[in-house]
Amino acid sequence: MLKIKDYEFWFIVGSQHLYGKETLDAVKEDAEKIINEINASGKLPYPIVFKTVATTADSITQVMKEVNYNDNVAGVITWMHTFSPAKNWIRGTKLLQKPLLHLATQFLDHIPWETIDMDYMNLHQSAHGDREYGFINARLNKNNKIVVGHWKDEKVQTQIGQWMDVAVAYNESFNIKVARFGDNMRNVAVTDGDKIEAQIQFGWTVDYYGIGDLVAEMKEVTDQEIEAVYAECQEKYDLVVGNNDPAYFEDHVKEQIRIEIALRKFLDRGGYTAFTTNFEDLWGMKQLPGMAVQRLNAEGYGFAGEGDWKTAALDRLVKIMAHNEKTGFMEDYTYNLVKGHEEILGSHMLEVDPTLASGKIRVEVHPLGIGDR
Repeated sequence: MLKIKDYEFWFIVGSQHLYGKETLDAVKEDAEKIINEINASGKLPYPIVFKTVATTADSITQVMKEVNYNDNVAGVITWMHTFSPAKNWIRGTKLLQKPLLHLATQFLDHIPWETIDMDYMNLHQSAHGDREYGFINARLNKNNKIVVGHWKDEKVQTQIGQWMDVAVAYNESFNIKVARFGDNMRNVAVTDGDKIEAQIQFGWTVDYYGIGDLVAEMKEVTDQEIEAVYAECQEKYDLVVGNNDPAYFEDHVKEQIRIEIALRKFLDRGGYTAFTTNFEDLWGMKQLPGMAVQRLNAEGYGFAGEGDWKTAALDRLVKIMAHNEKTGFMEDYTYNLVKGHEEILGSHMLEVDPTLASGKIRVEVHPLGIGDR
């Protein structure tokens, strides 16, 4: 199973020195209470770590530099517990190269009318500070996320968790490597594209390999390796022989297993997290990878057919955001045009992602009828 690093998110609270040490200590204490409770809620896919109460332009700039160069930090969550003059944030925010979430909240979910005084007001100026902070981010054209509401609210916590998944995918995008076995399907436009621009904008690396490179890897797969995976498949899936001769069925399933083992070794050795195949390029192969692709999909590898490297990379990106649940490469195939019942049937020849399955998976063997295999 493909894994990603143990990411965390830094929590930075905005304030200023004018309030004095006692107030700033209370700000820190409130922030830590919020973080501890949200982390314990089970709503977040990654932990929040309290970093600092930021009160000066220099301290904000320094912590943003640390965020940029700490590979385990996927992004920043900021909260203006008290009033933080927004000019202090300009340099640091401009330098920040990772996702930013502005949490517009306050410590209490109510106003304590019976006891409220100026000391309370000085300590709880979130409404004032959030507007000042939001203003400067807008001036800086910062495409940051804003979540508004009380931090204990489940909806607020869910929104933070969803943003975390996207932020991690943004960071992981720079690690996506796509191996293309064969070129794009010839004369097809949509699967082509500018690989250099994709690397500049998204961080994707897209490399080409001839089918012979995969075939050479397949020749190194041992019978013992194949038998071990076949035994796993017998236990995990319903093997449906159907009208096939049992030996014919087993031979073709094991051929897919050979491809799977070779693909995984090839991809892992090169650090690839996504790949493409193309049924016009099958030199030296008995079959188009089908079950082999499906089982790698289930492990988190991105995939797309016909050499479509863009969709393969996007598939991997979505798998990161969705924690590899109910994701997969798919194509629009056939329309139902009955008035009031318009539908599109999504499908693909044989590389349908197992994470989409609602029940136990069946393994069947059928002639493909395309690609001369």
